[in-house]
Amino acid sequence: MYEMKPEYFTGIEVVDSEHKRLFELAEQTYQLLKAEYIPDKYDHVKDLLIELREYTEKHFADEEEYMESIQYKRITSQRLQHRNFIKKLSEVDVDEVIDEDPEKAIEEILNFLTKWLVHHIFEMDMMIGKD
Repeated sequence: MYEMKPEYFTGIEVVDSEHKRLFELAEQTYQLLKAEYIPDKYDHVKDLLIELREYTEKHFADEEEYMESIQYKRITSQRLQHRNFIKKLSEVDVDEVIDEDPEKAIEEILNFLTKWLVHHIFEMDMMIGKD
């Protein structure tokens, strides 16, 4: 369901390869949601969230480094969106959310990730190589 489609490619190799990994994490999350034979998904959700946070921070650092290297004019607005995304991920109290309803927690994570990824790639990242 979640895959890096041709329309998501920016033409910037490092950015595209890291976006691909973010889509893979989204797909893993989706597969976890659909898995019927995992009775307690808590540890899996927690691990995915931790990996998502860590990888996203790495991706944003790499993307910002690239933008600095080309003196990208809109780097400030990119950084702001990146910080807001990290803040949102950090605000998720994994223990509380997952203990209450793991399925709902996974759905909310997926919805947030999907909206953000698609919007950010189309609205922001596509412009990086065009300035």
